[in-house]
Amino acid sequence: MSDEQTPILRLLQVMERLRNREHGCPWDRQQTFATIAPFTIEEAYEVADAIERGDSTDLRDELGDLLFQVVFHARMAEERGWFDFDAVATGIHDKLIRRHPHVFAEASFNNAAEQNSNWEEHKVRERAAAASRRGAEHPSLLDDVPKALPALLRAAKLGRRASRVGFDWAEARGVREKLNEELSELDAALAQNSALDPKAAPSAEVAEELGDALFTLVNLGRHLHVDAEDALRAANSKFESRFRHMELIARGRGLNLAALSPAQWEALWVESKQAEAASETLARGFPEV
Repeated sequence: MSDEQTPILRLLQVMERLRNREHGCPWDRQQTFATIAPFTIEEAYEVADAIERGDSTDLRDELGDLLFQVVFHARMAEERGWFDFDAVATGIHDKLIRRHPHVFAEASFNNAAEQNSNWEEHKVRERAAAASRRGAEHPSLLDDVPKALPALLRAAKLGRRASRVGFDWAEARGVREKLNEELSELDAALAQNSALDPKAAPSAEVAEELGDALFTLVNLGRHLHVDAEDALRAANSKFESRFRHMELIARGRGLNLAALSPAQWEALWVESKQAEAASETLARGFPEV
């Protein structure tokens, strides 16, 4: 490979060599779209993690890993005669030009609302074209909401799509009332499950009602302008931080975690929360009183 070649061309040639039937890597040769897809999703999350941590070096590396996933998929598609990397790049290039007429053409918008409306019109036409390619007579508003999205993220996206044609709660209060209804139905399913056999695994009905409650909770977040995925990620981090602090306290006191009583766990949890609050107060620069 020549040093005068562009980095992307060198990367494409590395991918071609890895997939070479005679001299390539055995692992890379045996991969398919299905086996690589989970890695693609994982790399996207690692990009998000680097951004959240503010680590620019990791961000550069993780973006490279994600780019490699695109190159990998494009190479497999090229081997099947579908398309190549250039077609992928051309496709997104043309789409961006098409969706930004106010930048690349003569169109102009008076405000963000007009721009968003134009954006949605473009996406409606693109969904219709995609449905036509699939042979579907009538496209659905939900056609391009990927099933591989994290469930919380997909629930919010489905709710937003449905709301565009008026299928939505008028305000957050209505969603909150619906959540109470769903939780009541979950309680009823749990009671029925326990009545049949208290030691039995949760029934399909319990799982369904829990799913309904989660879906409603995500849409409550949407009405409150709170991203459920971000909120749960923050809650996970908070739980992890507090639990790690409890482990430190217990270890310092010579306590066996597995032998702690519920009351001891609760005391450690409260102590951890208090330590967290004190740390946040100091971080804000205010002395404790």
